[in-house]
Amino acid sequence: MRALRRLSRHRTALGLGGLSLCAAVLLYLAKCTSEGLRPPPSPPGRAARGAEGGSAVLAAVVMSGPKSSERRSIIRSTWMAAAPPGRVWSRFVVGTAGLGAEELRSLQLEQRRHRDLLLLPELRDSYENLTAKVLATYVWLDAHLDFQFALKADDDTFVRLDVLLEELSAKEPRRLYWGFFSGRGRVKSGGKWKESAWLLCDYYLPYALGGGYVISADLVRYLSLSRDYLNLWQSEDVSLGVWLAPVDVKRVHDPRFDTEYKSRGCSNKYIVTHKQSIEDMLEKQQTLAREGKLCKEEVKLRLSYMYDWGVPPSQTLGTNPSPQVLIPVGCSLAGFREEPLIGVGD
Repeated sequence: MRALRRLSRHRTALGLGGLSLCAAVLLYLAKCTSEGLRPPPSPPGRAARGAEGGSAVLAAVVMSGPKSSERRSIIRSTWMAAAPPGRVWSRFVVGTAGLGAEELRSLQLEQRRHRDLLLLPELRDSYENLTAKVLATYVWLDAHLDFQFALKADDDTFVRLDVLLEELSAKEPRRLYWGFFSGRGRVKSGGKWKESAWLLCDYYLPYALGGGYVISADLVRYLSLSRDYLNLWQSEDVSLGVWLAPVDVKRVHDPRFDTEYKSRGCSNKYIVTHKQSIEDMLEKQQTLAREGKLCKEEVKLRLSYMYDWGVPPSQTLGTNPSPQVLIPVGCSLAGFREEPLIGVGD
């Protein structure tokens, strides 16, 4: 009886406690249900990447080595210094795996001073790893930067960023592969460019030469998503040509990209010029500043050519220049027509 009287006396408090417990249970169940119905988080979009690494029209990535500080310095003071603010995001890409303490300290000091190095700690910097280095750079760009186009260049390349940006303003930032293409290259069987793993055919597929080329951000995204399935050949430019061979891209061959294994000379029409010494870069920058043109004197060391995408390989025309002869080019995707050019400029 005493227990019943106590229970009766505290029934109000017990009732309130029970209601509170029920409310807590209901709130917990509602929270669990809402979280279960919530879609999984999406990968970071362009805006999120831009917030993390910035945004630009053009991402200019220059492949450089740990010991190439002098070349980086001259590029900073020449063509990279001419980048319009806010439109170009530029970095020198260096692999740091396996470096000694002294080299690492030197790079860290350079980074603190200039803040323009993209350091890849998992990559050993060597020519044999260049293809992996370029692919890792594209993966990083896709994850961290909001951009429309990417320029890949070497640290012996001079670039007219003003002209490049003007041209890009008229191009759709979608499926663009722009450079100086080769489609008749026989696969190298020895030396620095030996391709031991090449099984596709006896000629390389068409590719933009590696001294400098531009691809749009959507292709960078494609490469990033496909990275685990891509074969890495010895030459990074050849590899890119194969990676993009089955893709619906717009290949733009442009003789103003002087990007072969040695320069064709100096033309005021050139946008990208490969194989430049430190002295060449200084002279070009000074001539641009004084006279508004690239060359003190235009010089043609080698012929240029136009790429005819509509000609079957078996009907490709070369120049002798007279008479014209047929040159088979294996399984290249399109024709190649070399032409003698009148005058100095291409």
